[in-house]
Amino acid sequence: MNEMLHMLIMLATQIIQVIIFAAGCYFFGVSVYGWRKRKENHEYVAPCKRFAVVIAAHDEELVIAHIIDSLLEQNYPRELYDIFVIADNCTDSTAAIAASRGALVYERRDDVNRGKGHALEWMFRKIYRMGDKYDAVCVFDADNLVSSNFLCEMNRQLCKGHKVIQGYIDSKNPFDSWITCSYSIAFWLSNRIFQLPRYYLGLSCGLCGTGFCVDLSVLKSIGWGATCLTEDLEFTMKLALNDMKVSWAHDAVVYDEKPITLKQSWRQRLRWMQGHADCASKYLGPLFRKAFSECDLAAFDCAIYLFQPIRFIFMGLMTVMLWIQSFWPEAPFYTLQYVFPTTVWYVFVILQFLYGPLVILAESKFDFRILLGFLAYPFYCLTWVPITIQGFLTRKNKSWNHTKHTRVITIKELEKPQNTMKTSSEAPRCQ
Repeated sequence: MNEMLHMLIMLATQIIQVIIFAAGCYFFGVSVYGWRKRKENHEYVAPCKRFAVVIAAHDEELVIAHIIDSLLEQNYPRELYDIFVIADNCTDSTAAIAASRGALVYERRDDVNRGKGHALEWMFRKIYRMGDKYDAVCVFDADNLVSSNFLCEMNRQLCKGHKVIQGYIDSKNPFDSWITCSYSIAFWLSNRIFQLPRYYLGLSCGLCGTGFCVDLSVLKSIGWGATCLTEDLEFTMKLALNDMKVSWAHDAVVYDEKPITLKQSWRQRLRWMQGHADCASKYLGPLFRKAFSECDLAAFDCAIYLFQPIRFIFMGLMTVMLWIQSFWPEAPFYTLQYVFPTTVWYVFVILQFLYGPLVILAESKFDFRILLGFLAYPFYCLTWVPITIQGFLTRKNKSWNHTKHTRVITIKELEKPQNTMKTSSEAPRCQ
């Protein structure tokens, strides 16, 4: 009996190790294409696209003015974009402050269909009824700050023929706590070794919930319909099933506020995992079928990404197994140490510790405090394991937990002013 149990444990841990290793090789192989940043063609493109800039806000009176101010300072002709604020079930002065700053405010009251996805669906329907007034919509969260070249970059990408574009998600408070530093590191790594290589390889990048642009023709043709707890992930998968891809604008920067405490972070990431599990149940099967029946690599890549939380759990189990094995060498766990020499594993571990800092250095984000952040970063990564398990167990919970934003920072504190673009009347129109 003991021998049979030993064999079953050995087999199960072998399967786990092989899955982790195969998935790790795949993600690493893709990430390699982001190591060297290509020179983009920054030839002047005349501003011609008309934008409906939409900000989803729920009780954001402390920060709403600052994102509107940053949008009003865009190096883009003011007559070519309007700023809409969805005051979604607000109980504070968000609507009044937004209106005083010059935004077009739409107040929404709905105690049943709560959450950002429903609010965007509601607002998009209103924009559709405005006829052909706009070419595209840009979506932001109320706690964001937007780089002054954002609309210029979106205009450039739209003129290249891209229909859905995600901007670079940066952090406006990376050094407030070890949690904000860990979040920032995670997003910086994602920008460079997840998003950028997929853009170069012609795969679909991932929408990040904010700082993205969608051509209105896409919304009208396939609909928004993304109303789960992770509406960005749901719409990304919906695009993949409709043979559409998310493009990437590395120079269009959005500064996002990161949660300061572990409790806030846990609640936010739990919501992400609940939504991720919901999306996986809906789209994993159809994406794999599309990938294999049509030899669609973009659909396959999206499906593999939906499988990522299971990989997190397996990696957590692997870490625990290695800890146990260090104290109990006879433990019945299979590890790839049986396949590769010990020296190879030492090299692998060293590269794991160097990989992140080298990527951050390549992104010109290096700061001595980030080195300290990398000491806490492994613990942050390990917290994903219980969060992922809890998220899958509570995936039927559709309640939206709002993250309160309090960091009052202006765009002028984060970036230097840039030269003002020519207005549309001073430059030729886009072809």
